[in-house]
Amino acid sequence: MSHPLCPDADFIAIFKQYGPAGTAKRLGMNERAVHKRRTRIEKRHGIQIPAPHSRNTRVGSEHPGRICLDLQAGVVLIGGDGHYWPGIVSTAHRAFVKFCKTLKPQIVVMNGDAFDGATISRHPPIGWENRPSVIEEMEAVQERLGEIEKAAFKARKIWPLGNHDARFETRLATVAPEYARVHGFHLKDHLPLWESCWSCWINDEVVIKHRGPKGGVHAVHNNTMAAGKTMVTNHLHSLKVTPYTDYNDTRFGVDCGTLADPNGPQFLDYSEDNFKNHRSGFVVLTFRSGKLMWPEVVAVVDQETVQFRGELIKV
Repeated sequence: MSHPLCPDADFIAIFKQYGPAGTAKRLGMNERAVHKRRTRIEKRHGIQIPAPHSRNTRVGSEHPGRICLDLQAGVVLIGGDGHYWPGIVSTAHRAFVKFCKTLKPQIVVMNGDAFDGATISRHPPIGWENRPSVIEEMEAVQERLGEIEKAAFKARKIWPLGNHDARFETRLATVAPEYARVHGFHLKDHLPLWESCWSCWINDEVVIKHRGPKGGVHAVHNNTMAAGKTMVTNHLHSLKVTPYTDYNDTRFGVDCGTLADPNGPQFLDYSEDNFKNHRSGFVVLTFRSGKLMWPEVVAVVDQETVQFRGELIKV
């Protein structure tokens, strides 16, 4: 329900100046209600209402597609490659939700490819394989990310775009370019609580993005060596931490694995049931006095268990 004393025009002006948290405080609403009203207004008027730079954002270092944050102390949870399909809730996803509740992260990152886009892939179908429709996938993505939103209610939620995520808009831009900027034609329109970007930078030390400029089996090492920054990526589903030390410092190449089951239906047909050097899990980053501690991996052991810090945890 809209705030009775705040017309749309005033709401837009307040939101542009103060963002979701500030708007909620000034209008006596909760933040979820603010995001819902923002979405309704955008649909009603056919516009987009941008949020201002956060006070945690480094003013002057913000680039299109880049979100820059300061974090002196706290936890960042990073998962990605959920490739969410209807009716499937993976072990890694359940663990991610559990860790959102127990670790209470300041920032949660869905590092690309929550949406798979099976029916709008550039790859032709194999025989008459059964793939979920776009709406079925979208509903699954909204349901799974909704679980994360609820578990990490106070965390800032960041979503670097993945190559599979891009299929949603690439398909529309190809077949219906006239509908550019119409509400609903962008993937982020369907997930209003998540801030979309190409990359997220923390303390100008850590770069989080779906995939880096380097490819191949040594991409994690090569990305951090070339970038001069700790590089946290997904895309390869490899789940590993590779330290790299030079005259400047020790930094890390990190692959966050996949929140999906590597042997799930998303990957079965195109991999022709071959083994895959993929691992299911996600990554925990901890910051102390503005400095990144060694990244930690949460790895799936079986359908009910993950391992973390030498412990087996049921999920």
